[in-house]
Amino acid sequence: MLKIYLARHGQDEDNAAGILNGHRDQPLTALGLQQAQTLAENIIEAELTFDKIYSSPLKRAYVTAQTVAKSLNIDQPEILNDLIERDFGIMSGKRNEDIEPMCAPDILKAEIITYFLSPEGAETFPDLIKRGKKAIEFIKNHHKEGSILLVSHGDLCKMIYAAYYDLNWKDVLTQFHLGNSELLLLAEDSAPQEAHVFRFAQHNH
Repeated sequence: MLKIYLARHGQDEDNAAGILNGHRDQPLTALGLQQAQTLAENIIEAELTFDKIYSSPLKRAYVTAQTVAKSLNIDQPEILNDLIERDFGIMSGKRNEDIEPMCAPDILKAEIITYFLSPEGAETFPDLIKRGKKAIEFIKNHHKEGSILLVSHGDLCKMIYAAYYDLNWKDVLTQFHLGNSELLLLAEDSAPQEAHVFRFAQHNH
Protein backbone atom coordinates (compact mmCIF):
# COMPACT_ATOMS: atom_id res chain seq x y z
CA MET A 1 0.00 0.00 0.00
CA LEU A 2 1.11 3.54 -0.75
CA LYS A 3 1.12 6.10 2.05
CA ILE A 4 1.55 9.78 1.20
CA TYR A 5 2.60 12.12 3.99
CA LEU A 6 2.20 15.90 3.64
CA ALA A 7 4.28 18.32 5.71
CA ARG A 8 4.06 22.09 5.73
CA HIS A 9 7.37 23.95 5.92
CA GLY A 10 8.69 25.70 9.01
CA GLN A 11 8.12 29.40 9.67
CA ASP A 12 9.81 31.71 7.16
CA GLU A 13 10.54 35.42 7.43
CA ASP A 14 7.30 36.40 5.68
CA ASN A 15 5.26 34.22 8.06
CA ALA A 16 6.90 35.93 11.02
CA ALA A 17 6.24 39.40 9.58
CA GLY A 18 2.61 38.72 8.69
CA ILE A 19 3.33 39.02 4.97
CA LEU A 20 1.56 36.96 2.31
CA ASN A 21 4.35 35.09 0.61
CA GLY A 22 3.03 32.97 -2.26
CA HIS A 23 6.01 32.49 -4.58
CA ARG A 24 8.21 34.87 -2.58
CA ASP A 25 11.26 32.88 -1.50
CA GLN A 26 12.29 33.95 1.99
CA PRO A 27 14.47 31.81 4.29
CA LEU A 28 13.33 30.05 7.43
CA THR A 29 13.57 31.97 10.68
CA ALA A 30 15.41 30.53 13.69
CA LEU A 31 12.00 29.32 14.89
CA GLY A 32 11.33 27.81 11.46
CA LEU A 33 14.57 25.85 11.60
CA GLN A 34 13.62 24.65 15.07
CA GLN A 35 10.17 23.62 13.80
CA ALA A 36 11.76 21.64 10.96
CA GLN A 37 14.00 19.87 13.45
CA THR A 38 11.03 19.17 15.74
CA LEU A 39 9.18 17.69 12.77
CA ALA A 40 12.16 15.42 12.08
CA GLU A 41 12.39 14.39 15.74
CA ASN A 42 8.66 13.61 15.89
CA ILE A 43 8.97 11.51 12.73
CA ILE A 44 11.81 9.53 14.32
CA GLU A 45 9.90 9.15 17.60
CA ALA A 46 6.89 7.83 15.67
CA GLU A 47 9.22 5.38 13.92
CA LEU A 48 8.24 6.66 10.50
CA THR A 49 10.57 6.37 7.55
CA PHE A 50 10.22 7.39 3.92
CA ASP A 51 11.23 5.77 0.67
CA LYS A 52 11.44 9.18 -0.98
CA ILE A 53 11.05 12.86 -0.07
CA TYR A 54 9.75 15.38 -2.59
CA SER A 55 9.78 19.12 -1.97
CA SER A 56 8.49 22.38 -3.32
CA PRO A 57 11.29 24.35 -5.01
CA LEU A 58 10.91 27.23 -2.52
CA LYS A 59 13.65 27.31 0.10
CA ARG A 60 11.30 27.34 3.12
CA ALA A 61 10.01 23.93 2.05
CA TYR A 62 13.27 22.53 0.70
CA VAL A 63 15.28 23.32 3.84
CA THR A 64 12.52 21.72 5.93
CA ALA A 65 12.68 18.64 3.70
CA GLN A 66 16.50 18.57 3.92
CA THR A 67 16.30 18.67 7.72
CA VAL A 68 14.06 15.61 7.75
CA ALA A 69 16.21 13.75 5.22
CA LYS A 70 19.38 14.43 7.17
CA SER A 71 17.83 13.34 10.46
CA LEU A 72 16.59 10.10 8.89
CA ASN A 73 19.87 9.58 7.02
CA ILE A 74 18.06 9.10 3.70
CA ASP A 75 18.53 10.56 0.22
CA GLN A 76 18.23 14.30 -0.28
CA PRO A 77 14.79 15.56 -1.33
CA GLU A 78 13.86 15.78 -4.97
CA ILE A 79 12.21 18.99 -6.16
CA LEU A 80 8.72 18.56 -7.57
CA ASN A 81 7.57 21.84 -9.08
CA ASP A 82 3.89 20.99 -8.67
CA LEU A 83 4.39 21.29 -4.89
CA ILE A 84 5.11 25.04 -5.08
CA GLU A 85 2.86 27.34 -3.06
CA ARG A 86 -0.21 28.91 -4.59
CA ASP A 87 0.51 31.93 -6.78
CA PHE A 88 -1.00 34.77 -4.75
CA GLY A 89 -1.12 37.17 -7.70
CA ILE A 90 -1.50 40.79 -6.63
CA MET A 91 -1.66 39.70 -2.97
CA SER A 92 1.97 38.53 -2.95
CA GLY A 93 3.89 40.72 -0.54
CA LYS A 94 0.76 42.26 0.95
CA ARG A 95 -0.02 41.94 4.65
CA ASN A 96 -2.54 39.58 6.21
CA GLU A 97 -4.70 42.52 7.27
CA ASP A 98 -4.92 43.63 3.62
CA ILE A 99 -6.94 40.57 2.61
CA GLU A 100 -10.39 41.73 3.64
CA PRO A 101 -10.08 45.37 2.46
CA MET A 102 -8.64 44.32 -0.91
CA CYS A 103 -10.57 41.12 -1.62
CA ALA A 104 -13.96 41.22 0.15
CA PRO A 105 -16.56 39.97 -0.49
CA ASP A 106 -14.66 37.32 -2.46
CA ILE A 107 -13.15 35.77 0.65
CA LEU A 108 -13.69 32.77 2.92
CA LYS A 109 -13.19 33.16 6.66
CA ALA A 110 -11.84 30.20 8.62
CA GLU A 111 -11.08 30.16 12.34
CA ILE A 112 -7.50 31.43 11.93
CA ILE A 113 -7.09 32.43 8.28
CA THR A 114 -9.11 34.61 5.95
CA TYR A 115 -8.68 33.15 2.47
CA PHE A 116 -8.82 35.31 -0.65
CA LEU A 117 -10.47 33.41 -3.48
CA SER A 118 -9.65 35.04 -6.81
CA PRO A 119 -7.66 38.30 -6.76
CA GLU A 120 -6.02 39.37 -10.00
CA GLY A 121 -3.26 37.01 -11.11
CA ALA A 122 -3.81 34.47 -8.33
CA GLU A 123 -4.41 30.75 -8.68
CA THR A 124 -7.89 29.80 -7.52
CA PHE A 125 -8.53 26.88 -5.21
CA PRO A 126 -10.03 24.85 -8.10
CA ASP A 127 -6.72 25.52 -9.88
CA LEU A 128 -4.90 24.10 -6.85
CA ILE A 129 -7.16 21.04 -6.79
CA LYS A 130 -6.07 20.31 -10.37
CA ARG A 131 -2.41 20.75 -9.42
CA GLY A 132 -2.93 18.59 -6.34
CA LYS A 133 -4.40 15.81 -8.49
CA LYS A 134 -1.42 16.10 -10.83
CA ALA A 135 1.02 15.73 -7.92
CA ILE A 136 -0.88 12.70 -6.57
CA GLU A 137 -0.89 11.12 -10.03
CA PHE A 138 2.87 11.66 -10.31
CA ILE A 139 3.48 9.98 -6.96
CA LYS A 140 1.20 7.03 -7.75
CA ASN A 141 2.86 6.55 -11.15
CA HIS A 142 6.35 6.49 -9.62
CA HIS A 143 5.60 4.66 -6.36
CA LYS A 144 3.21 1.73 -6.19
CA GLU A 145 3.77 1.19 -2.46
CA GLY A 146 5.80 2.47 0.48
CA SER A 147 5.83 5.81 2.30
CA ILE A 148 6.44 9.09 0.49
CA LEU A 149 6.86 12.51 2.13
CA LEU A 150 5.81 15.67 0.30
CA VAL A 151 7.00 18.95 1.85
CA SER A 152 4.91 21.83 0.62
CA HIS A 153 2.76 24.78 1.72
CA GLY A 154 -0.45 25.39 3.60
CA ASP A 155 -2.88 26.11 0.78
CA LEU A 156 -1.54 23.42 -1.54
CA CYS A 157 -1.29 20.75 1.18
CA LYS A 158 -4.96 21.32 1.94
CA MET A 159 -5.91 21.00 -1.72
CA ILE A 160 -3.84 17.82 -2.16
CA TYR A 161 -5.72 16.45 0.85
CA ALA A 162 -9.03 17.54 -0.69
CA ALA A 163 -8.10 16.01 -4.05
CA TYR A 164 -6.99 12.71 -2.51
CA TYR A 165 -10.19 12.21 -0.54
CA ASP A 166 -12.47 13.91 -3.12
CA LEU A 167 -13.64 16.53 -0.63
CA ASN A 168 -15.16 19.95 -1.27
CA TRP A 169 -12.37 22.54 -1.20
CA LYS A 170 -14.45 25.12 0.68
CA ASP A 171 -15.20 22.59 3.40
CA VAL A 172 -11.52 21.68 3.70
CA LEU A 173 -10.42 25.31 4.05
CA THR A 174 -12.62 25.77 7.12
CA GLN A 175 -12.25 22.25 8.51
CA PHE A 176 -8.80 22.53 10.09
CA HIS A 177 -5.71 24.70 10.28
CA LEU A 178 -2.42 23.37 8.98
CA GLY A 179 0.36 24.93 11.03
CA ASN A 180 4.05 25.12 10.23
CA SER A 181 5.75 21.69 10.27
CA GLU A 182 2.51 19.80 10.85
CA LEU A 183 2.11 16.41 9.17
CA LEU A 184 -0.83 14.79 7.40
CA LEU A 185 -1.25 11.20 6.23
CA LEU A 186 -3.13 10.25 3.06
CA ALA A 187 -3.76 6.53 2.66
CA GLU A 188 -6.47 4.15 1.51
CA ASP A 189 -6.86 2.74 5.02
CA SER A 190 -6.79 6.14 6.75
CA ALA A 191 -10.00 8.17 7.01
CA PRO A 192 -9.90 11.88 6.11
CA GLN A 193 -10.69 12.93 9.68
CA GLU A 194 -7.69 10.92 10.91
CA ALA A 195 -5.20 12.64 8.57
CA HIS A 196 -3.37 14.72 11.19
CA VAL A 197 -0.26 12.90 12.42
CA PHE A 198 1.37 15.81 14.26
CA ARG A 199 -0.09 19.10 15.43
CA PHE A 200 1.81 22.04 16.90
CA ALA A 201 0.42 24.60 19.33
CA GLN A 202 2.37 27.32 17.52
CA HIS A 203 1.15 28.34 14.10
CA ASN A 204 1.44 31.09 11.52
CA HIS A 205 -0.95 32.36 8.92
